[in-house]
This record gives sequence, structure tokens and C-alpha cells, in this order.
Amino acid sequence: MDIIGIVVLVVSFFFLLIVGVPIAYSIGVAGVLTMLVHIDSLPALTTYALRMASGLDSFALLAIPFFILAGNIMNRGGIALRLIDFAKVLVGRLPGGLAVVNVVANMLFGAISGSAAAAASAIGSIMTPEMRKAGYDPHFSAAVNISSATTGMTIPPSNVLIVYSLASGGVSVSALFMAGYLPGISTGIALMIVAALFAAKAGYPVGERVPFKEAIRYFFRAVPSLMLLVIVIGGILVGWFTATEASAIAVLYALLLSFFYKELTWKDLPEVLLRSARTTAIVLLLVATCTGLSWIMSYENIPQTVSRLLLAISDNPVVILLLINVILLAVGIFMDMTPAVLIFTPIFLPIATQQLGMDPVHFGIMMVLNLCVGLCTPPVGSVLFIGCSVAGVRIDQVIRPLVPLFVAMVVVLLMVAFLPDLSLLIPRLFGL
Repeated sequence: MDIIGIVVLVVSFFFLLIVGVPIAYSIGVAGVLTMLVHIDSLPALTTYALRMASGLDSFALLAIPFFILAGNIMNRGGIALRLIDFAKVLVGRLPGGLAVVNVVANMLFGAISGSAAAAASAIGSIMTPEMRKAGYDPHFSAAVNISSATTGMTIPPSNVLIVYSLASGGVSVSALFMAGYLPGISTGIALMIVAALFAAKAGYPVGERVPFKEAIRYFFRAVPSLMLLVIVIGGILVGWFTATEASAIAVLYALLLSFFYKELTWKDLPEVLLRSARTTAIVLLLVATCTGLSWIMSYENIPQTVSRLLLAISDNPVVILLLINVILLAVGIFMDMTPAVLIFTPIFLPIATQQLGMDPVHFGIMMVLNLCVGLCTPPVGSVLFIGCSVAGVRIDQVIRPLVPLFVAMVVVLLMVAFLPDLSLLIPRLFGL
């Protein structure tokens, strides 16, 4: 292990982040600087470029731009409103009323779109005015919307689970998709309980009963949108297509559905495609630079060093697992989910599988669920910024109502970490 290389890597990376350099460039520059400690400039640059290119040479990665495009089409295609109406039928009369509806709607839309940011924007823009009109505190409404938008990152299809599959060296995407259901739903239920308790304590109204005929109409309006999950996940399970092929089918289905709803026109497509291309470029640049950085960390024996440090603190598996979760929670505060998965999977996955005996699918779900908390925390929480912007409130005003929702998410995280069957039950049932 070369201490100088590790110091150069850590110091340069965090210095670039502090001065405001975008994270993809920070990762790339820090990686190249670390290579220059051992290698001449020309071989260092060409080697890093080669590692970046090879990191993108993956069939599974094709699913990411397709799922991003499908999510943007659905965000524009009037699907959010239909899912909200359906959620009102399901849970509108429960304690907490619209707060619980907000959680369920985010779970449904997040699962269909695969994007926490899209869910926070689409559902929040509709639910915030409704909740404000019903007398809900706008800061509480924003907190519920922000925390529940992250549930779609574990409920499939999820782009970040595909990224984890790549970073882990090929863990089955199908198994990861199936493993995400129970943890994602459990998180949603925990958030609903907390939201309902606080809404009941504050005396917020319960939703009005939806007449039976209206409920039937809302159900049939939502069925075509919900069928996307059935088609994508069902097709993968029965072997009709791979996860990558399913992403392309999701785009086609979302496009046809949006045209059927008459919420999307041909004139809207260039904007949707451009937005999707920008998002895809950002994600894939992160994947490329993080792949190069992962190779450098392996070259510097950083995973082995971290493993020795953790084992030096304690050889108790419970303590080690708690330490990994604490580190990931801290990482999530300062780093977005995609680079965090790409950088820290090669470090912690060997420890989890070799020292703790964890299944890599179980570890992946725990890791993603852990980093979901970071999406809601300053200073880097993208969903936090989007949710506050949609609700028209300041970030510092939302932190207090977010705290009990954070606690609920952490409780579910600990359940997932120490109860493997919560993640592995469904994949085992399907033989994955």
C-alpha cells in the first residue's frame, strides 16, 4: 500500500469538491493525480481514459438511458395525477389523509419512473397545493413528499440498482429488482405511520370518502399506468426479456400511454429527449470516472486497508455492519447516490461478503436504502432541493419535520441490515 497515493487521492478529491468542482470532474482529476504519483503523465492519462471507456462497455448500462427516458415521458404524460387519484381511493380515509396519499402516490410513481427526483417534482407539484388548501403546514407537506420520493429507488425498476450491479461485478439485476420490493414497501409503510401520527396530532383532516362509482373510475384510469410494472417486472421474471430490453419496452409503453392520455404531443418530444440526454450524460460520465477511480483504489489496495481497519476496531459482525452503515450514512450527506455506489461498493462489498457472509444482493439493497437517506439531507440532497423548490419553502424550515421521517427510514434500514430475509425472500421464491 502506498500511503502517498492514498493521501493524494483523498486530499485532491475533497479539495475539488470543497471549491465547487462538479463531482464527476473531481473524481476524474483526483484519479489522474493519484496515477501520476506512480506513472508518467502520458501512460497515466491513456490508462485512465481506457478504464473510463471500458467502464461504459456494458450491455446492462443501456438500461439507464432508457429508464431515464421512460421516467421523463411519464413525468410529462399525465400519469402522476392518475396515480394520486388512485392513492386517494386506497388510503385517503386513513388517519393522516392527504399526507398518507402523498406517500402512496410517491411509491407508485417512483416505482414506475425509477427516479426519486421525478417523483418529488411530479407528485409534489400536485399534492402541495391540495395539502395547503386542506390546512396542512407547507413544511410538513414538503417533508413528507421529500422522504417518500426516495422509496422508488428500491422499488423496481431502479437505475441505481443497475449501477450497483455494474459496480459489484455482475450481481443479477433481476434478483436486485425482486429484492427491492419488501424494503421499499416497508419504508413507505413506516413513513405513512409517522405522517399519520403527526397529522392526527396536528388535527389535519381525513380525506373525503370517494364514491364507489368514482373509485372504480379512478382505478381503471390508473390501471394502464400500473401495468408498466407488470409488463417490465413480469417479463423479466418469465424470461421474455432482460432488464435492458425491458427498459426499451418501458419507453415504448410510456410513449404510447402518454399519447393515449393526450398529455404528450410530438412537439413535446424534443424537450423530453433533450432532458433525458442531459441526465444520461451526467450519469454515464459519473460511471466512467468512477470506474477509473475504482481501478486506482484496487491498485492502491484501499479495500484491503479499510477491511483491516474495520477488523482492528472489532471482529464482531454486528459492530462491523453498524460501522459500515454509519460510514455510508455520512457519505450520503456529502455525495450523490450514483457516485457513492460506484466508489464504495468495491470497498465494502468484499468486507460484507467475505467477513460478514452477506449475500451481495442483500448488501446492495441495504446500501441503496442507506444512501436514500442522503437524498433528503443537506448539503447535497438533490431530492431535498427539488422538494423545497416545488413547495416554495426554505430548506432550514423543512429539517425539523424531516427528523422523525429520517428516524423511520433508519429503523427500516436497520431491519433490512439485520434481517436478510426482508431482502432475499422474494428472490428466493422466484429462484433468483
